[in-house]
Amino acid sequence: MYQETYRAVETALKDATGAADVLLGDGGEHADLASTIAFALAKTEKKSPVVIAGEITAAITDTLAAAGITVSTTGPYINFIFGPAYVAGVVKVAGEPGYGRLAAVPGRVCIEHTSANPNGPLHVGHIRNSVIGDTLSRVFRKAGYDIDVQYYLNDMGRQIAIVSWGFDYLDIPQNEGEKDDHYVARVYVAANRALTADPAIKEEIDRRMGLIEQGDTEIVEKFRRAVSLCAEGIKVTLNRLNTPHDRFVWESGFVQDGSMVEILDRVEALPESSHDDILAVDLTAFGFEKEYVLRRSDGTSVYAARDLAYHVWKGEHFDRLINVLGADHKLIGAQLQATMELLGEKVPEIVFFEFVSLPEGSMSTRAGKFISADELIDEVTKKAFEEVTTRRPELPEEERRAIAASVAIGAVRYDIVRVSQEKSTVFDWRQALDFERQSAPYIQYSHARACSILAKAGEFTPAYEFTTASEIALAKHIGLFPVVLQTVVEELRPHHLAIYARDLADLFNTFYHTDPVLKAEAGVRDARLTLVRAAQNTLSEVLETLGIDAIRSM
Repeated sequence: MYQETYRAVETALKDATGAADVLLGDGGEHADLASTIAFALAKTEKKSPVVIAGEITAAITDTLAAAGITVSTTGPYINFIFGPAYVAGVVKVAGEPGYGRLAAVPGRVCIEHTSANPNGPLHVGHIRNSVIGDTLSRVFRKAGYDIDVQYYLNDMGRQIAIVSWGFDYLDIPQNEGEKDDHYVARVYVAANRALTADPAIKEEIDRRMGLIEQGDTEIVEKFRRAVSLCAEGIKVTLNRLNTPHDRFVWESGFVQDGSMVEILDRVEALPESSHDDILAVDLTAFGFEKEYVLRRSDGTSVYAARDLAYHVWKGEHFDRLINVLGADHKLIGAQLQATMELLGEKVPEIVFFEFVSLPEGSMSTRAGKFISADELIDEVTKKAFEEVTTRRPELPEEERRAIAASVAIGAVRYDIVRVSQEKSTVFDWRQALDFERQSAPYIQYSHARACSILAKAGEFTPAYEFTTASEIALAKHIGLFPVVLQTVVEELRPHHLAIYARDLADLFNTFYHTDPVLKAEAGVRDARLTLVRAAQNTLSEVLETLGIDAIRSM
């Protein structure tokens, strides 16, 4: 509805002015849309913008009135207000299953996210990557795209060589009930301590690094066994966070199939390549002082070489490539983009994010100083259960625990995604679980409240006449959902959807408090119940797109 109405206004303005860009945007508090085209035309027409705005308004008023749109001016600004037909139309479509889904878009999109080193569990520093990447994936699917979500497994890195050494030489049994990735982390931490105490171990680590690239069967198996063990534990955590992947891609595959060597051969042929002991690419033309190193002086490749091969492979299979990376990868990510451009390959778009931390401070897997995502989820779930029990003590314990689990994951995901990615943030479970604050539980509770109203109402006849300010404001905000999805796709900024969800819950609660629903007179009651159903359905669709459970009872 919104897109069609926007286009109607845009077309009328273009017909009246002949301008290619009619400078149409949000109308703020006083209108649904507004145009500043009068300013742009003032110089060429040599008239006051106020006069021009009045002339344009006179020319398009009748045309748009037929579409139920009111046109007015405030000085040089041309304002557009959508009428009752628009509001009714929004409420009708918003009550339908799958509301917000956009038309299918041709082509395939690959989104790579998380891709943490498989040498221990995901920690709090990793999960912002997971939540941003998964939310983007959900939005793209909702917006009609064919998506493949990937996790790139670094199974050839030095960390894995250290882990494999630890499994061979340190007698560290797995504790009963210990999660696989947590076990791998214990081995990794102990191996690093041993390496610090005895630098001679470095020779064995270096030997393993050489053998893995040569495809030595025994070393390949040792590395793969350690990585597989850790990856299985990581998958459990990703599932708890509602962040599934379509496939896990193994870094070593691009060495074994020869594609990395092919890419390095192509890189060597570039005029920007240097061959002094190492293979590196001179990217000064792109503004980088530091060379992009791909092969060491001993002939072994570095992570970047396999990453190039991986991205060339993605470019062959997908039409759009999107990576989600932490701010500490800005340099290597930009170097990858520049080198892909030099090779004439598809250049990935990269979403860089600043880090999320806890009040306790920074974390390091190598030093064994980290709070795992599992521990965070367990703690938030415990606090959520206490809150749910305080609010709903009459519910059976099993139901309270199920609600708490949904609330906890929602709290973690929402608190992470609500902040724009270029800003760092500190996760505070007290704020994230505040049912009164604009948080995930607040939005989930708004959905549950709408479900409760509809359950109490029973059958009703849909009606679409809305007159109060709260009704109209809520309906018009509901109509913006598809627009927000498109904005996130274009800007790759999922916090827009989180803000939209919060505002939707706010407007629904304002409507609920100001306009009686169940006690309203018959005709009004039906219309308001119809609006509640549209709000409930939209909240459900928005929460699902955010990867948060739309709970029906809280």
